[in-house]
Amino acid sequence: MDKRIYLDNAATTQISDEVLSYMLPYLKEEYGNPSSIYDLGADNKRALLTARKSIAGVLGCEPQNIYFTSGGTESDNWALIGSAESRCQTGRHIITSKIEHHAVIHTCEYLEKRGFEVTYLDVDEQGRVDPERLKKALRRDTILVSIMTANNEIGTIQPIERIGQILKKHPALFHTDAVQAFGHIPVLPEQWQVDLLSASGHKFHGPKGTGFLYIRDGVKLPSFLHGGKQERGMRAGTENVAAIAGMGKAAEIAGKTMQKRIEQETALRDYMIHRIEREIPYCRLNGPRTDRLANNVNMSFSFVDGETIVILLDMEGICASSGSACTAGQAASSHVLTEIGLPEEIARGALRFTLSEKTSRQDIDDTVDVLKQVLEKNRKMNPAYSAFVKLNQKR
Repeated sequence: MDKRIYLDNAATTQISDEVLSYMLPYLKEEYGNPSSIYDLGADNKRALLTARKSIAGVLGCEPQNIYFTSGGTESDNWALIGSAESRCQTGRHIITSKIEHHAVIHTCEYLEKRGFEVTYLDVDEQGRVDPERLKKALRRDTILVSIMTANNEIGTIQPIERIGQILKKHPALFHTDAVQAFGHIPVLPEQWQVDLLSASGHKFHGPKGTGFLYIRDGVKLPSFLHGGKQERGMRAGTENVAAIAGMGKAAEIAGKTMQKRIEQETALRDYMIHRIEREIPYCRLNGPRTDRLANNVNMSFSFVDGETIVILLDMEGICASSGSACTAGQAASSHVLTEIGLPEEIARGALRFTLSEKTSRQDIDDTVDVLKQVLEKNRKMNPAYSAFVKLNQKR
């Protein structure tokens, strides 16, 4: 194929031309340190405030609730470790789910080694957390609940508002990893009774290496990085002004275009799922048909290895993935697919396609056409598939 078709927007998105143009002055002419008191520094300080206001506008909160970080992983670590450190005198119990991003799961494992107890909630076959099961897991010593807004692999949107209503009557802090959701669906921490929320700039056409943590008024976390007084003394280190400015601009654009993108991507997502299910045998959709991110298509294909198919698609100019980019190359199958009940042989045949506003119907048609050919050739080399076909022909 002559052109490249990029369908891995859950891994990262392309920085937009508007965002890049907005960043450039802060890499050249406007290079001052925002902590400096002269005009060149003050201009950079104003850029940080503008970005804070843009992000707050999308979240429906105040700018002072936004703290800049290096990305979703740092934001998750700060939220979990900071909550544990600040509340360890009142309890040491944490609740999360079994399908969280590894930035949350591995941080919980870190805290377990330091004397905290973590309850990992099961999910249903669509990847949903049951709010009533979460309610039953709450204890008097529960200090933190962390449930992601939307799953990065299968796109399942969690009942965050319902969970927030439950936790409103409990002193535990409520954190949500909104890395895959922010900029793609409405994310409203104050309406949802969320105390802490993580996001990452490169998931909504901003630059890599940027993120933020929303901290609700009244929530006290310890500083995560120690040194200077940046971020109101909460995160030391000279700010990456150009990148933060770019993230703010990307958030502004995402907020303005969100509804149109949801409608466009949902139509293409459902069209792609329909074509695959109609034209490719022995496949299944992972995650719900509704209540999933508009741009997410996660399908399992029997008798193939997902990573092998990803490589073969890449040779045809199509970028997709077999799961989270953070676990690419690992021998084990996705923990998310395992937790929703898929057997190993089905989980290992999973492919994730994630769309953007730049994805066209022609891109989808070309991808499905190539996918059909690649799967057919790969399956024919699998003795188990040949035996399966012969057995069915006899029947």
